[in-house]
This record gives sequence, C-alpha cells and structure tokens, in this order.
Amino acid sequence: MLAILTLFLQKILPSTLLTVNECCMDAVKEKIRIDKYLWCIRIFKTRSLAGEACDKGKVKYLGNNVKAAKAVAIGDEYEIKTEARKWLIKITALLDHRVAYSEAIQHYIDLTPVEDLEKPAFLPPSFHTGKRLSKIGRPTKRERRDLDNFMESE
Repeated sequence: MLAILTLFLQKILPSTLLTVNECCMDAVKEKIRIDKYLWCIRIFKTRSLAGEACDKGKVKYLGNNVKAAKAVAIGDEYEIKTEARKWLIKITALLDHRVAYSEAIQHYIDLTPVEDLEKPAFLPPSFHTGKRLSKIGRPTKRERRDLDNFMESE
C-alpha cells in the first residue's frame, strides 16, 4: 500500500515537498481519541484521568456520553465536568501531543457560560476548629466543673 502511495505521489505530485511520511502523519493526526485530546489541551492532568471521566459519563457530545476511544473532529463541541469546574469547549485544531498551556488554549474555544464560571470553584472541606457551638453536645471540662460547683453549693 505504501509503495502504491509513493508511486502516486511521485507521478502526480512531483513538485510538492511533502513526503509519504508527512501525508500519512496528516491522516493519523486527524484521528485522535477524545481522552488523549483532553489530556493534550491540559483539561486533565493525566490521560488515565481523562479516560476515567469519559467512562463515568463526565464528557458529553451532543448531550450523549462519550467513550474514551471516540475520534475528535474540528468543530465538535464537548461538555466536560471536572472537579474544579464545568467546561464547554469547541475544537478548533487537533493536537497529538501535550503542549504548554499557552499553546494548548489556541486549539479550542471555551464556550462555558458566564454563570458556570461565576459559581464557586471546588470548595475544600472546612476543618474542625475545636470549638463547639454553645448548648450543643456534651459540656466541656470547664462547663462541667461549673455545673459541679453549682450543684455542690446547694
């Protein structure tokens, strides 16, 4: 197959500078899995987390859950839920490897509504400060001593 493609390129397109490998790489770049693409554009920290999100139904295309192996195409719009926020992205270019954030944001458009952006981000659980609300639960040692002193004085 590669030999036929080579002959075709040599006879039909002799003046172009494209090699057979570059033509084949362009065809490969057009078939990128959604889990790999979400990892490449830095929505998920690892590719396995992106795959898990797809399996758990946190990545949707046209309202339907997406499998991790779905091929991505330019112009597709995906709804993604992460721990930090909800994303609505439109793909403008394809990536096949992870790049810096400044370059990654050029390959998609963030269409997330303003209301979703203004929602409070992931809130960590509040830590117990050690103080209890008054008149709730068992008394503290000080309150117990005060009660004992009050009861003894009668």
